[in-house]
Amino acid sequence: MQWFQALRQRLPQHKYAIDASLLGDQSQLPWSNLGYWRAGQQDYAAACRTLADRLAETVGLNSKDKLLDLGCGQGASLLHWQQHYQVQYLAGVELQPACVANIQQHLPDLNAIYPTSFLRLKDMHFSQRFDVVLCLDAAYHSPVPELLEQVCSVLNANARIGFHHLILSEKWNSLNALQKRKYQFLLKSADVDLKNLMSENELYHCLENFEFKNIQIEDLSEAVFSGFADYVNQNLNSKKLKQKGKRLDQFKIQMTAKLCRKLYQDGIVRYVQVTAQAI
Repeated sequence: MQWFQALRQRLPQHKYAIDASLLGDQSQLPWSNLGYWRAGQQDYAAACRTLADRLAETVGLNSKDKLLDLGCGQGASLLHWQQHYQVQYLAGVELQPACVANIQQHLPDLNAIYPTSFLRLKDMHFSQRFDVVLCLDAAYHSPVPELLEQVCSVLNANARIGFHHLILSEKWNSLNALQKRKYQFLLKSADVDLKNLMSENELYHCLENFEFKNIQIEDLSEAVFSGFADYVNQNLNSKKLKQKGKRLDQFKIQMTAKLCRKLYQDGIVRYVQVTAQAI
């Protein structure tokens, strides 16, 4: 039993858990997204902040907004909204118990942190509705209609939403049944259900059906998929970021990078930023 307990201690605490220290973020509230990578950039935390800023700036986040951060991970985004946008009312929703505990310890002035899935917003009792709801690099684990149904239940009039998701390009229609089956298993390894992915037009119309306006869908595949894959290949796969006793965490990151590389090169599945405004 001793070896089994030792193995369990080395396993990631949750299927979405990422050891950010292996990627170069040693902070108490580290980032855990794929990042938006500019040419030649080699700073993981900076790339993560850029991905967050692109989303926040597109929805026009400001200090007066009541903000709900869905899937807030290890808390870096919450701290970022406080420090750089001076958001006065800020709440987070996070499924991983270890992340929630860490956030509670290091962000005691946070208005609220809810330890649950963001697909259960309708079951929760919020003290107010929100002007902005953001979901940074996490929504693609969920069906868009289900996500929107939950989000709509907590929005103020004219509220703005922003999230990242995956869409199918026109190349998808040219694949045969076997090729599509292979993609289904490939995405499943990243806890993404192929059945939940839409084309860009389908995604746009889905947002319209939920009565959103000012819809913007921006393809970030090169800066996200290719950028993250390049960074891992140049750093984690060298001796630069390797750490003893963390082989399983390293393997998980390496496999994520390989998946990002394949998705970008094939051009079948695209990474998009989605923003819209409630009516």
